Amino acid sequence: MIFLYNVAVYLVGFLLKIAALFSPKLKLFVRGRKNVFDILENKIKPSDATFWFHAASLGEYEQGLPVIEKLKETHPSHKIIVTFFSPSGYEVRKNNAIADVTLYLPLDTKFNAKKFIKLAHPEKAFFIKYEFWINYLNELQKNQIPTYLISGIFRENQIFFKPYAHFYRNALQAFTHFFVQNEKSKQLLESIGLKNVTISGDTRFDRVVAILEKDNSLDFIAEFKNNTTTLVIGSSWPKDEKLLAEYINSTTQNVKFIIAPHNIKPEQITELQKSITKKTILFTEKENQNLANFDVFIIDTVGILTKIYSYADMAYVGGGFGNPGVHNLLEPATFGVPVVIGPNFSHFAEAIALVENKGCVSVHNFDQLQKTLDRLITDVAYRLLTGQICGQFVQENKGATDTILKKIK
Repeated sequence: MIFLYNVAVYLVGFLLKIAALFSPKLKLFVRGRKNVFDILENKIKPSDATFWFHAASLGEYEQGLPVIEKLKETHPSHKIIVTFFSPSGYEVRKNNAIADVTLYLPLDTKFNAKKFIKLAHPEKAFFIKYEFWINYLNELQKNQIPTYLISGIFRENQIFFKPYAHFYRNALQAFTHFFVQNEKSKQLLESIGLKNVTISGDTRFDRVVAILEKDNSLDFIAEFKNNTTTLVIGSSWPKDEKLLAEYINSTTQNVKFIIAPHNIKPEQITELQKSITKKTILFTEKENQNLANFDVFIIDTVGILTKIYSYADMAYVGGGFGNPGVHNLLEPATFGVPVVIGPNFSHFAEAIALVENKGCVSVHNFDQLQKTLDRLITDVAYRLLTGQICGQFVQENKGATDTILKKIK
């Protein structure tokens, strides 16, 4: 079985190189892996003590960040190595300040795994939420390197729990300990004989709670808001934006809108701007403008959405009209802001819980969106209560980082 797996990895690597000729994203994926070992060799000395964190993409990186920050604080002499699988994670966080080295993870071949582990020689390795690369796990186990899964989520339909999947189940033996988000994940792991499991919760709660302690002020957002009720639309996709543009254009409510799209390609920003009939300004055009005169502010840059949420009276978090579903709704929730999302959220435990607790409202069409937003805008008592549910939910679920750190010590 390992032979077939390795053949498949080499085949995928070959096909990706061909596909990269036609796809800018895949070009980043392939090119970004070319010099990984040279960078690692130059930045990590054999005498360095290191911790290695692997994240599939941006969301998983944010999930692991509280643990990274704490270990950096308690082990200042250790170097932090962060790897990404996806360009959407690496390209956004390649210049992060917390890691000493940030890289793409080379494809999971035996050669790559052996060379990477030799050069990185981590004292401990951390995989965030998921991404189970067989050769890397085998190499970590072979070198007796303590390996942990942070904020893990397991579901019955995963291959580990199929009767024929001994090969994949065996790979999980490499983990020293599993820190999972819920009881169901623990039960599934125990059903295949893995007892080294702790329900720690989700480290993202610690991440967003820490945001409250930071300076989230943005003068230009305060100028635009101008003490007016404001809806912040975060991580929106075209399917979200189509409904929201219709609402923005038709509403007679005294409300302002800030839109931070998931994708800020110029052509998509232009399409979004064209779809809105009210007075609109882009972030890249804001200089020397009286922002208070505008109704809609489109944020065609990255890295400031979290701070923008601190100015929201309510938030719409995008992604819920596509797959795999809604983006991070904990960022607005931590500020005590009520949240509206699309219908696809079944893969996200925090979204399920907040919808059940009535801190978050899921809408399926324009009529539901219109009724929900109108009520949040006009019924201040309802808006404050809904936001309070969100803020309290975040506070009640913090503490996963401390649980993890106590165990790994």
